[in-house]
Amino acid sequence: MSAQYQRFLKVLEKWPADKSKAGSGEPAIRMSEAKIISGTAVAKSIREELRNEVAAMAKQAKNFAPGLRIVQVGGREDSNVYIRMKIKAATEIGIKAIHVQLPRSITEVELLDKINDLNEDPRVHGIIVQMPLDCDSPIDSHRITDAVSPEKDVDGLHTVNEGRLAIGDLGGFLPCTPWGCLELIRRSGVEIAGARAVVLGRSKIVGTPAAELLKWANATVTVCHSKTRNLEEITRSADILVVGIGVAEMVKGSWIKPGAVVIDCGINVKPDPSKASGSRLVGDVDYEQARLVAGHITPVPGGVGPMTVAMLMKNTVTSASRTLDRLSKTLWTLQPLPLKPLRPVPSDIVIARAQKPKDIALLAKEIGLESCEVSLYGNKKAKISLSVLERLEDKEAGNYVVVAGMTPTPLGEGKTTTLMGLVQALGAHKNRNTMAALRQPSQGPTFGIKGGAAGGGYAQVIPMEEFNLHLTGDIHAVSAANNLLAAQLDTRIFHENTQKDKALYERLVPKIKGLRKFSPIQLRRLKKLGIAKTDPDALTEEEFGAFARLDIDPDTIMWERVVDINDRYLRSVTVGQSPTEKGIARSTSFSISVASEIMAVLALSRGLEDMKRRLGDMVVAFSKSGVPVTADDLGMTGALAVLLKDALEPNLMQSLEGTPVLVHAGPFANIAHGCNSIIADEIGLKLVGKEGFVCTEAGFGSDIGMEKFCNIKCRTSGRKPNAMVLVATVRAIKMHGGGAPVTPGAPLNKQYTEENLELVQKGLPNLLQHISNGNAFGMPVVVSLNAHVADTPAEHELIKKAALEAGAFAAVVSTHWADGGAGAVELAEAVIKACAQGNRFRLLYDLELPLLDKMNRIATTMYGAGQVKLSPAAEEKVKRLTEAGFGNLPICMSKVSGSFTGDAKIKGAPKDFTLDVEDVYVSAGAGFVVAMCGEVTKMPGLPTRPAIYDIDLNTETGEIEGLF
Repeated sequence: MSAQYQRFLKVLEKWPADKSKAGSGEPAIRMSEAKIISGTAVAKSIREELRNEVAAMAKQAKNFAPGLRIVQVGGREDSNVYIRMKIKAATEIGIKAIHVQLPRSITEVELLDKINDLNEDPRVHGIIVQMPLDCDSPIDSHRITDAVSPEKDVDGLHTVNEGRLAIGDLGGFLPCTPWGCLELIRRSGVEIAGARAVVLGRSKIVGTPAAELLKWANATVTVCHSKTRNLEEITRSADILVVGIGVAEMVKGSWIKPGAVVIDCGINVKPDPSKASGSRLVGDVDYEQARLVAGHITPVPGGVGPMTVAMLMKNTVTSASRTLDRLSKTLWTLQPLPLKPLRPVPSDIVIARAQKPKDIALLAKEIGLESCEVSLYGNKKAKISLSVLERLEDKEAGNYVVVAGMTPTPLGEGKTTTLMGLVQALGAHKNRNTMAALRQPSQGPTFGIKGGAAGGGYAQVIPMEEFNLHLTGDIHAVSAANNLLAAQLDTRIFHENTQKDKALYERLVPKIKGLRKFSPIQLRRLKKLGIAKTDPDALTEEEFGAFARLDIDPDTIMWERVVDINDRYLRSVTVGQSPTEKGIARSTSFSISVASEIMAVLALSRGLEDMKRRLGDMVVAFSKSGVPVTADDLGMTGALAVLLKDALEPNLMQSLEGTPVLVHAGPFANIAHGCNSIIADEIGLKLVGKEGFVCTEAGFGSDIGMEKFCNIKCRTSGRKPNAMVLVATVRAIKMHGGGAPVTPGAPLNKQYTEENLELVQKGLPNLLQHISNGNAFGMPVVVSLNAHVADTPAEHELIKKAALEAGAFAAVVSTHWADGGAGAVELAEAVIKACAQGNRFRLLYDLELPLLDKMNRIATTMYGAGQVKLSPAAEEKVKRLTEAGFGNLPICMSKVSGSFTGDAKIKGAPKDFTLDVEDVYVSAGAGFVVAMCGEVTKMPGLPTRPAIYDIDLNTETGEIEGLF
């Protein structure tokens, strides 16, 4: 024992016995040994608290558990010991901890990639990188710790978290060992505020953060290190002494103020012949001396060590809790974009260009998407991963609203504009979680006569150029897949006509390195044929032929090539005229891309597996014996799925007021079912939550798009819409009352620019039939009058009164085109009230009904027809489809959009007419039977003066001009 320490003990004997509080002035006499602060006991208590928290999380959210990933490079045994301790503690608490062990050969780039994957995994709430890195090549450990997301840095070592601690922001993750020290001091009962604290050591992991924590706990802190002078004198002034110097038993009893709290963070191995191992663990404090002087002291082992692990677990649970809170939030943190409407209202593109969109990554975060669920296409559009549906599986869906229209004029009545005004009103003005869900427009109308489809005025999707042109390439993917299938179809016919069975078979199942092998899709064909063989060489001659020959009847081919432009000269073409095709030519036609069955499949699929099944089920023709020939028979299923994999993910954009918009799929409504995708709606309904709204549109009038939305789309998805918004205009009502023809590009007749109550009265039956259509499905109908400048209050009142008398839930006038969301607030309030009425949605018919009966049910209820009459050809096809097993599919009526009848010239709401069905075919992949009512072209043509003349690229600014 040193002479200095002996003198210190003599002084101790003379001190009074009534002063025991640390920081009370003069040191107190120590009449007994220091109280042991057991880190083991405190850590056990913390783990129990955490176990209860995790159990509560599991009750709050099914299948939710905190996730911890422990990344280790190499396999040092000392590191393995620590990792096992952490995993054991995590398992006891209910944390799903996984040891991510990486090879010594890993490079820094590879390690950074792995950490980035963990950063983006929503199941992971905490990441720690076990140090030291046991690697072959040099790796910057600081760069690695800083690669961990600050939001998952449960070690508290990221520069951001260190910086937050330095400025007193304790909302980040605190480093585990210093935080454990602070917790031990607090649980000792010693008051920290006002105490004099000395931290011996300034390491990044212990000393420096411990000093910061004590400072923000209102202690007066001194940090000592290897260059500090008068070290013993300074430590003897400490009411609280934290030691992390890395030297075994350096701090002696003479260094300690009597009654002080001593926290020993050191851990060192000291030789000890009395131990079986020949050594024992000691701290940086000479425990035997210190316990005679200190008031409280931590042992080694059993002091700070267990607390480090406990606080690591606490950080992990805190991170998980924050994630759960974010998931449980019912209201988004959406920041709307302000609108400043001008008068007169500028052109659509001027309005769109004047509003700077928010960064799409920010919008994605605002609506609750994880970064790993968003694939950015620049900074104004993105794709959303289907994995979000798995993550939000247990979340309640929001209200589902379909926006439909009355029978439109050729100019359109502003259905998309109304939808955008409604979502802007709900999201930016009524503070409701709201998502618009739109179809992607075809480039055909964009360059043709209609122009863009982003809405209009101050109710638009932005950027409108992106929306109206390529977007993320989904339609191009559909075109490529469609035309690859067409190429394979014609090629198969060619090869079957030019080869014998055996030669054809040997080319379909070639020898590769002397071995024939069936591909998985060929094994499916064998199974379909009832051939229970897997050895290609075991088939009989008859089986060779059955497998190799589809024997397609060219007269039954239903598959057409497509392009995404209007081109009337492709309505009838001949393929196979080259001499190389050996005279195997046939007449066919092109359709516009959005008329492809693949587009309908994309819109109706519920996931990748469902899409693959539907693609394989598509019937492209019949064999000469009447057997349906599918894409799967042609070996195309996998290739089609590969081309469409990314296209199945919905696209995220935004409105002029910064509310989210999902854009996905674009089937034509007069040919296919005319709705955006089920997947987009599902993602939207989960993201908005129980009190939110997803507003989607159905193409053309309610008789076409809305009917198919209900009977096809909702039947497939199982969703029940809560309300229908019916868009109407005074102009359209006047046209149906006998007004002059409305022609694109020509001035409106004065009947439409002056008040004419008589025409309005005569045209009301058309509107009332559409109200009846919505009510037939059990939906409350909210009529939205899209106001135009020539409308009068008297005309509006007449329409509103008639609508309410006909059973509409509400009828409001909306000025969203001129005023944005502010002009649709009354509409938004009516929709909120309508959705609160309770869901009484019902389908129009049962699938068990015969195909003709289903057609009659649609025609009589939706159109006001008396009956459906099949042409002889259609009657024969109905019989064939029924026999082939397609009789229980829903019906997709393909008819003109400008009339309830099959004749676009007939306006109003005629009754008891006969609807002629000229042709019937099956879209087996999409899952419906198409009934063609009259001449409905699947390939539009360009007008005399298409929009092409006005569209240009400004080469100085790079901006697109002329879109509208």
